[in-house]
Amino acid sequence: MDENLWLVVGLGNPGPGYAGNRHNVGHMVTAVLADRMRANFKNHKANSAVAEGRSFPGGPKLILAKPNSFMNLSGGPVAALLRFYSLDVSRLIVVHDELDLPFDTLKIKVGGGHGGHNGVRDIIAATGSNEFTRIRMGIGRPPGRQNAADFVLHDFSSTERTTLGIMLEDAADAIEMIAAEGVTAAQQKFHAPPA
Repeated sequence: MDENLWLVVGLGNPGPGYAGNRHNVGHMVTAVLADRMRANFKNHKANSAVAEGRSFPGGPKLILAKPNSFMNLSGGPVAALLRFYSLDVSRLIVVHDELDLPFDTLKIKVGGGHGGHNGVRDIIAATGSNEFTRIRMGIGRPPGRQNAADFVLHDFSSTERTTLGIMLEDAADAIEMIAAEGVTAAQQKFHAPPA
């Protein structure tokens, strides 16, 4: 087994009807990484679409996964993938939307609670651990009195979409850096205020 192996799970809901939703930003990031690695997603017995590759020759191997389950049931596929690849939860990076961060903000953290995110909650329950890395993709709070559940199930606005591509590339860069250089190095780069 490759020692420098990471499982990168992008959270979202399955099917084309959800593809552009704010809730599916995790799926979008894994798609960017797969394009960089020229890897194709294939169905895996762990109820996920999986792509494998390296972002640069001799670099860490990344297993990219998009669970085929709905967001709130992400834990089963993630736990099954960890078992299949014989990986400890410390080798898991989960990419998800985050209402508590402004749009176009990216934060990296290891451990902690689920922060009300049902996908993260289910992964903690299924793996029995919270000691995995999270890439928290800021989508901001819903405007006015819009319900948060409705907000996350809507596509990004046209204004947001102009910035979304850069945000997805930044998240992909952060994942590659975590795998190659560690969480602290990535936090120092991506949490620092822009110069």
